[in-house]
Amino acid sequence: MTVSLFDQFMSPTLLGIPLIALAITLPWVMYPAPTTRWLNSRFLALQGWFINRFTQQLLLPLSLGGHKWAALLTSLMVFLITMNMLGLLPYTFTPTTQLSLNLGLATPLWLATVIIGMRNQPTHALGHLLPEGTPGPLIPVLIVIETISLFIRPLALGVRLTANLTAGHLLIQLISTAAFVLLSSMPTVALLTSTVLVLLTLLEVAVAMIQAYVFVLLLTLYLQENV
Repeated sequence: MTVSLFDQFMSPTLLGIPLIALAITLPWVMYPAPTTRWLNSRFLALQGWFINRFTQQLLLPLSLGGHKWAALLTSLMVFLITMNMLGLLPYTFTPTTQLSLNLGLATPLWLATVIIGMRNQPTHALGHLLPEGTPGPLIPVLIVIETISLFIRPLALGVRLTANLTAGHLLIQLISTAAFVLLSSMPTVALLTSTVLVLLTLLEVAVAMIQAYVFVLLLTLYLQENV
């Protein structure tokens, strides 16, 4: 029986119950909790340094009004990196390959930025739908186009993250299958294929981190437009 390559992206089940909620919650146990000691452990100090550096980088394009979102966006970044990285381990499930999860993260956050813009500065927020200096006959067309581009933002966020992770996982599975099949008949080719597999895995580690950063960075830019 031939198993589809996309079966690896299905949520594991136990007694018919999807375990995606457990897959999302369990990795948080890996992170150490802050202690009351004078000196932290090396891992806790490294974790704190990474979060502080990312928060500083995150707040650069934001005005003071957007600094209230720092904790939420930093937590989202750590969450996405954790999910993406752990999904590269064997016999694991990557929740962020599910479009439903990514849209569930992108849509409320995008909608919150739009609501903030409409509440704080409605004229400026509506002004994004019509560029300044537009000729009169093009005004209705541009308003429709800008409205569609506004509403397609959460879909683009979710699809970008899902597509990049799914493509990487499929390539890793195809190349690893080819290396396993060629091992008995053509060992030299199998060795070269295994080298490509190692390089691709390193690339996927970088992609997992970059895509999480891009997801949060775009949300930051959307927020900056409305604060």
